[in-house]
Amino acid sequence: MMERDEQYIKLAIDMAKPTVGQTSPNPAVGAVVVKDNEVVGLGVHIKAGEAHAEVNALKMAGDKAAGATIYVTLEPCSHYGKTPPCAQAIIDAGMKRVVIASSDPNPQVAGRGVKMLENAGIEVVTGVLKEQADHLNTDFFHYIETGTPYVFLKTAMTLDGKIATSSGESKWITGEAARNDGHNYRRRCDAILVGVQTVINDDPKLTTRIEGNGKNPIRIILDNHLRTPLSSQLLQNDEAPTWIITSSRVSPHQLKAYRSKGHVEVISLKSPAIKIAEVLSYLGEKEVTSLLVEGGGTIADAFVRAGKINELITYIAPKLLGGKNALTPVEGKGFEQLKQALDLRIQSTEMVGEDIKLTAIPKGRT
Repeated sequence: MMERDEQYIKLAIDMAKPTVGQTSPNPAVGAVVVKDNEVVGLGVHIKAGEAHAEVNALKMAGDKAAGATIYVTLEPCSHYGKTPPCAQAIIDAGMKRVVIASSDPNPQVAGRGVKMLENAGIEVVTGVLKEQADHLNTDFFHYIETGTPYVFLKTAMTLDGKIATSSGESKWITGEAARNDGHNYRRRCDAILVGVQTVINDDPKLTTRIEGNGKNPIRIILDNHLRTPLSSQLLQNDEAPTWIITSSRVSPHQLKAYRSKGHVEVISLKSPAIKIAEVLSYLGEKEVTSLLVEGGGTIADAFVRAGKINELITYIAPKLLGGKNALTPVEGKGFEQLKQALDLRIQSTEMVGEDIKLTAIPKGRT
């Protein structure tokens, strides 16, 4: 029985994987309805506010759902939100058994879905392929538990650790395959963040250039003194919202020119200098569950020293640049002692085209 349960949960996980990033602020979920060893219903959650995976699978199964088993990657919800509770839909369908991979940390669910099903006389099995299913919703779980977005720091560098030449030239350190892979993170994340110096130097668009799947993240600029050029692509291009986060020192007169653009929002924080923790708290309040930091070395340093990096993605090109004045991925103030360093655990290494892709997470986090 366990082998069969794993088989169908694996199918549900594989179905949910392509939806990661498009269901925010909801989790990615897949569901499979099986009766008499036959798959009779399949479903995923497509978008926040639309039907959940269980409901879509039950709709496909129709009358065959009665007496069947449903395999779901995340505990069915038990509360009324934008949609009715999935646990009740399972009960109403007359299902016999529910197999769940991940528990839902959302306080509105957190075991209540399981209890609701069991109280209705339905057999419930939990924890099947839990680790694989948890990985689907790393961002969502972090957001629910902390109220702040899961932060990816993405860098691209040469073998000797340079992100640009001493003159500032950086296009392109890595090859096309690595750059395309990086755009998958833009598609996945709710927002992308850079510092104002990156805007001044590179004038980026920060959009997702994936053919047929161009979900663009909210574009965020950290700009203490409101130096973002009015002619920059982020202000001229309205393919995605642009948020400029600035300090309390900025005057209302400075704000006026920026607020005339419909897709641009200027947020003045309470502090006289931008603090990373304050930025993340604000983004959490706005239901930004995942953030991709793509800024230069100064911005990377600010996030590292604040201890706010959840995952590092680094692309390493087989090039040597040299030069003591050449830029590096993490600059700024840095740490004065080795014991202060952010200690990471490498999760994976792989080849992407001719470049190495390395992912790592802080030690102490699973």
